[in-house]
Amino acid sequence: MTTTTLFAGEDGFSSVAPRAPLPELPPLALYIHIPWCVRKCPYCDFNSHTATPHLPEEAYVDALLADLDIDLAAVYGRPLSSIFFGGGTPSLFSAKALGRLLEGVEQRIPFAADIEITLEANPGTFEQEKFSAYRTLGINRLSIGIQSFQSAKLEALGRIHNGSEAIRAADMARQAGFDNFNLDLMHGLPDQSLEEALDDLRQAIALKPTHLSWYQLTLEPNTVFWNQPPVLPEDDTLWDIQEAGQALLAEHGYAQYEVSAYAQPGKAARHNLNYWSFGDFIGIGAGAHGKLSHPDGRIVRTWKTRLPKDYLNPAKPFQAGEKLLALDELPFEFLMNALRLTAGVDAHLYPQRTGLTLESLGEGRRLAEQKGLLQVEPSRLVATPQGQLFLNDLLQYFLI
Repeated sequence: MTTTTLFAGEDGFSSVAPRAPLPELPPLALYIHIPWCVRKCPYCDFNSHTATPHLPEEAYVDALLADLDIDLAAVYGRPLSSIFFGGGTPSLFSAKALGRLLEGVEQRIPFAADIEITLEANPGTFEQEKFSAYRTLGINRLSIGIQSFQSAKLEALGRIHNGSEAIRAADMARQAGFDNFNLDLMHGLPDQSLEEALDDLRQAIALKPTHLSWYQLTLEPNTVFWNQPPVLPEDDTLWDIQEAGQALLAEHGYAQYEVSAYAQPGKAARHNLNYWSFGDFIGIGAGAHGKLSHPDGRIVRTWKTRLPKDYLNPAKPFQAGEKLLALDELPFEFLMNALRLTAGVDAHLYPQRTGLTLESLGEGRRLAEQKGLLQVEPSRLVATPQGQLFLNDLLQYFLI
């Protein structure tokens, strides 16, 4: 069976094209957003809100499970391959609350035998004390928001931990039984030199995480830094930091597999790999986004009510909106994710995840190859090193 979808033709008028059933549904993941932080950082544009002394844990867990119930119809019997608790600061929640939530999720959707469950945490001592309890719940991966180990840089970033707490957090994670954890680290910080950036990276490597997210600070709209920009390093310094840092990571066995993700062998984040390979994910919680495929070929993006007070209001719906992806949007939507991976993806994944033929990439693919941004490799869709550097330029060839 096929369904028909209206899309804009080359002549600017609407045309009708068949939407083919997907040959198989993608793997399924779950993203859970917990929107509270002790303090909002000046660079942060995520949906996070300053926590009150008493978080509404019970009410929020109830709302998350009720929210999940609404999305169950799109699961189609698939198990969860991964769960990711993001924020905000999910580790502000007690182990008791997270345990009740995980139990409720598993009652609704089966867990894959090797499910990856990641929790974002901050290095503060208060949160470190919970690590063992989180591990007992079945959470098997931590992502610890270090950002820097240097006091002056942490202060400039508005962070509430210090360098010694950051170092201790990694040790505590290992002692709690986490043999798989990520450290989140920024570079290009206010007034940062090449040597300061590399010192941070050396300290992170010395803690032996299995995964490092190492990325440049950017100034985003609707943040304090956007309105009151700090003095950031010159472009030449930023380039030197990037080149020297990547060489240092490679020297210590951290392979870059995505624009800002580096991992030891076999330790790439499975939740993020699913996202970047156009897999499916349910998003629950205030402001969470989701992407769900249906057997008839429909692919729908959803987003939830953003403000915690509205999300917790029973008179208001959890879902704020949804969008059915049109056929002519799918090339860009797929490649926007897949081309972030340094090795790209098998070309056959494109028809498998979109229901479209490889020929639908047509002229855009040919022009991107001619410009040296996309590798000429029929069996894979992968950006050249130049394409990785200028990914936005590469993706322009696949816009509607």
